[in-house]
Amino acid sequence: MPLKDSLKADSRYFLVLCLMGAFAILSSTMAKNPVLPLFSASLGTPNDVTGIIASASTIPGILVSLPAASLSDVFGRRKILLFATFIFASAPFLYLFVSVWWQLALVRFYHGFATAIFVPVAEATIAEQFPAKRGERISAFNSATYVGRGLAPFLGGSILFVTGYAYHTLYLAVGVAGIVAFVIALMMLSETKKTAVTPQRMSAGKATRWMLRGWVHVAKSRGALIVSFVQACQYYVYGVVEFYLVEYMTQIAGFNALEIAAVSGMQIVSLIVSRPIMGRFSDKTSRQTPIILGCIVSAALLVLIPFTTQFAFLLAISIGYGVGFAMVISSTAPLMCELTPANLVGTSMGFLSTTMDIGQTIGPIISGLILASTLQYTGLFLSLTLLLAFSAVVFFFSGVAKSQKPKSLKCAQPDQEPASL
Repeated sequence: MPLKDSLKADSRYFLVLCLMGAFAILSSTMAKNPVLPLFSASLGTPNDVTGIIASASTIPGILVSLPAASLSDVFGRRKILLFATFIFASAPFLYLFVSVWWQLALVRFYHGFATAIFVPVAEATIAEQFPAKRGERISAFNSATYVGRGLAPFLGGSILFVTGYAYHTLYLAVGVAGIVAFVIALMMLSETKKTAVTPQRMSAGKATRWMLRGWVHVAKSRGALIVSFVQACQYYVYGVVEFYLVEYMTQIAGFNALEIAAVSGMQIVSLIVSRPIMGRFSDKTSRQTPIILGCIVSAALLVLIPFTTQFAFLLAISIGYGVGFAMVISSTAPLMCELTPANLVGTSMGFLSTTMDIGQTIGPIISGLILASTLQYTGLFLSLTLLLAFSAVVFFFSGVAKSQKPKSLKCAQPDQEPASL
């Protein structure tokens, strides 16, 4: 294929992934924000189990991100992405049959498998397709998903308002978005020749052994562990900021709903806009610089939050934190790919996604305990600053990615294992 036609094909393929991701994440986010707490309350959910409803969809991320991404190394990305988008398309319709809280928890658990499988496999696909631009392209893909994530609360809230809180109507809309993602995957997504693996027949036993040995290889990689630690710290902090900054603006700063929406919304906007830029920057320079600088910027800003209640200052802090967060996560995924063999790209993305989910899950839990102590919000945001600073120090002295340059990886045959295995 001529170079010009090949570039066009790559661009079309990337556009398909971005469209699919935007609709998929729009669907999954609209199923929970803002409808989930309201729907849960309408079912008479006891207060002591509301946390189960809230966290039910995050548990699959810890359980299946790594196995699913590893299986995509063996059997190809397309099959796994089709399975994920099928869950996106089917899960919303199960909400229509929910009548008690435990049924809602089960549906949320099933729905959580979609994102847990989809994101790391899509990132692995992009990393293989664009080895010299993986930072920029993975970041652009994630920005596309954040567009869906950002639109979801407004679209979902509007549907609830117009329909007089008709939850079933909202979940039908969620289903439509999920079906669109599935149709895009089914009709437009193909297995590409550039991938490091191609679909093949492999016995269940051989596939399991290959997958387990891949996990051990990544888990024993010092570089992979350091990058995963940084990623877990980032999402620990992000999960806390996402929840407790809103609480701080409500209880301490006394902001109204519009001011809270502006501060929270601009953080997402800054993340969407800056992430591809930071990804390109890391492609052109090194992965180390944006990771360390992003940790420092975020740490310096978050420690200021308890000392101001001014809208303008909190808005600036929120925007700055979004940029700092983008600097780090635009580099961690491509760096993880560059620290592992070509035929373990999916496994590395799954490993990174698992640590991310662990960090984001435990962050609000531990921070809730800190907030309940005498330290309150000052201690809470100081703890986040110290964690980010510590992760930056660990990363710097580890020597991981020092003078690391993005490099193209030769494709491995599907039946080959990394030599180090």
